[in-house]
Amino acid sequence: MNYKGYFWLLMIIFFVFDCGNNKNNNSYTGVLEGTSINVPVLTGGKIIELLINTGDKVEKSQRLAIIDSTELTYQRQQLQATRTELDVQTKIATTVLASAQKDLSYIKEKHERVKKLYENKSIPQQNLDDINNQLQNVKSAFTTSQQKLQSIAARREQLQAQIKIIEKKIKDTVVLAPCQGIVVTKYFESGEAIPRFSPLVEIIDISKMTTKIYISEKQLVKIKNGQKVTVSIDGLDRNLPGRVSWISPKAEFTPKNILTPETRTSLVYAVKISIENEDGVLKQGMPVVVELGD
Repeated sequence: MNYKGYFWLLMIIFFVFDCGNNKNNNSYTGVLEGTSINVPVLTGGKIIELLINTGDKVEKSQRLAIIDSTELTYQRQQLQATRTELDVQTKIATTVLASAQKDLSYIKEKHERVKKLYENKSIPQQNLDDINNQLQNVKSAFTTSQQKLQSIAARREQLQAQIKIIEKKIKDTVVLAPCQGIVVTKYFESGEAIPRFSPLVEIIDISKMTTKIYISEKQLVKIKNGQKVTVSIDGLDRNLPGRVSWISPKAEFTPKNILTPETRTSLVYAVKISIENEDGVLKQGMPVVVELGD
């Protein structure tokens, strides 16, 4: 259904009706609109289940569809196995580091003894050179063991990040409604493959409705952002509160699709009215009358 065409047709009818019959210059007619949201699929794949149909009312966080996650589950298992392997490598590297540290402590003590003997001229230069070489080799082995352990730790962090990415993708295979509203369009059916980031359905969010009215330059000075207005609907025995949420900064000619001979050359300003709809009494495309007050 072409909702925009339907909205403007209603605007024409009610605008003409107001021009001919409404004597209250502060009364304007508009058509209610919700916020259109195309719900994307963040993880592409085959649609295993499509849990809604066009026209269904959905609540926030309600399941809309389930995407096949088999391949992602296998990838997670592979990463988890790699993490187990890193656990073993960490234990081995820790043991090697402890051994290298023990060797380093021993050689340092021996080096001090040999150095004192050399200073007392009890041993030749060769003995001191030999112990210096041993000390250098043990220091290198100790440093290498430390770097090995640091490398494994860095790989573990990378692996943890990869696992989190996979887990998020698996979580995203369950597509949830971002808000309450009405499903107006389905772009895919169950069993079809949907690419990543493609829209699955279009939902009209009706938790807050808006309508647009057009006011003259003379009325512009009487209206401001946040101003409270009264909204009335045929068939409802009470008025609803609304507020001005946007005022166009530029004047425009009355839109062609709501022209009358009297307003053909009138300059007007578009004004958007917001109405809370927590109880869901307001519907998409419903005509309303907005009273701005004196």
